[in-house]
Amino acid sequence: MDMITKMVMERPVVIYSQSSCCMSHTIKTLLCDFGANPAVYELDAMSRGREIEQALLRLGCSPAVPAVFIVGELVGGANEVMSLHLNGSLIPMLKRAGALWV
Repeated sequence: MDMITKMVMERPVVIYSQSSCCMSHTIKTLLCDFGANPAVYELDAMSRGREIEQALLRLGCSPAVPAVFIVGELVGGANEVMSLHLNGSLIPMLKRAGALWV
């Protein structure tokens, strides 16, 4: 968990993903289209990816990916991010985090 804490504090927006996960792709595309420029960690391409995936599950991410963190705080997976977007609070959250300049 210390590894996750360190990684999510390095950038305003962090996404844990798997390259073969369609929901991860959707969330990455959504945030990139807004201009958020998230740090993306593809767990299936990382040497400690399985360990990180298990830590994400212990944090309450189910499924483990996608897992989105904004300013070090777990926002959630695809359902939570899409809900924030649909209710109009995702973009203001990204602006407060310093991830968007517009």
